[in-house]
Amino acid sequence: MQAVRIHRFGGPDVMQLERIEQPLTGANDLVIRVLAASVNPVDAKMREGKYPAVTEKNLPYVLGRDVSGEIVATGQSVSSFLVGDRVFAFLSPEHGGYEEFVLAKSNEVAAKPKSLDFVEAAAVPLAGTTAWQGLFVHGALAAGQWVLIHGGAGGVGHFAVQFAKARGAWVAATVSAADKDFVSNLGADQIIDHKSERFEDIVEPVDLVFDLIGGDVQQRSFSVVKRGGALISTLTEPDKQLAGEKGIKAGRYTAEPDGAQLAQIAALIDSGKVKVCVERTFPLADAAAAQAALKEDHIRGKIVLKVAN
Repeated sequence: MQAVRIHRFGGPDVMQLERIEQPLTGANDLVIRVLAASVNPVDAKMREGKYPAVTEKNLPYVLGRDVSGEIVATGQSVSSFLVGDRVFAFLSPEHGGYEEFVLAKSNEVAAKPKSLDFVEAAAVPLAGTTAWQGLFVHGALAAGQWVLIHGGAGGVGHFAVQFAKARGAWVAATVSAADKDFVSNLGADQIIDHKSERFEDIVEPVDLVFDLIGGDVQQRSFSVVKRGGALISTLTEPDKQLAGEKGIKAGRYTAEPDGAQLAQIAALIDSGKVKVCVERTFPLADAAAAQAALKEDHIRGKIVLKVAN
């Protein structure tokens, strides 16, 4: 089968399209024929050797963390899925998705949303799970609460806006001026142009800040969190001392695969409450160009690799 692998860490040029052996199932595993795979910022971190779970001992390594496709084999202990099932998956770092067949654990997989094609479905697992866990697991966002989402037009952000609205929260989001209409159509109640407006001057105190930007934006966010609220980031650890002084919860997290959460996300999508935005697609052979586009271009939503027809 074909796969995009790296044999050393570095820039996009270290990515190689190669022919490797198709994976075999263990007792608790299943094999997915990959029809599409998503491109995420973490893929570049892995390629550059900046992700702790992937070190030189893992090389050569297949990149990619989320896929959609059809199950072609299951281990003897797998009872929740059958050969032929159409699924999507958020993979652990042990197995990459930039390949034609991928090994997955059953608890990383859920039935693909019926309303999505495979390209759209591949855009969901990592970004969707990251948004879900940030808002509801770490941020404990509940109906009637207020949340400020930094980076509301991106891969994680565009899901976070919609999940929060579906939960019954009031949502503010920081975006670029070009993305105001896009995020408004996702349901955001207040939209702030991060270049021309200072969110701390115009946003009322919120129960949760969901930080997808980091840096100075994160530090300034302490001023808009209610006492007893939370500041949750996917990037850097917020200032614990300042959080203690202000009486708020603050933390950074890394999303973990969770098939049960993916199933809840799929139900929201099929109910029409969540839309998936795929900005661009690339063939598997152009995975390096896809990663470069994610870094250099202004992307709304997601970039997806078409792995098979």
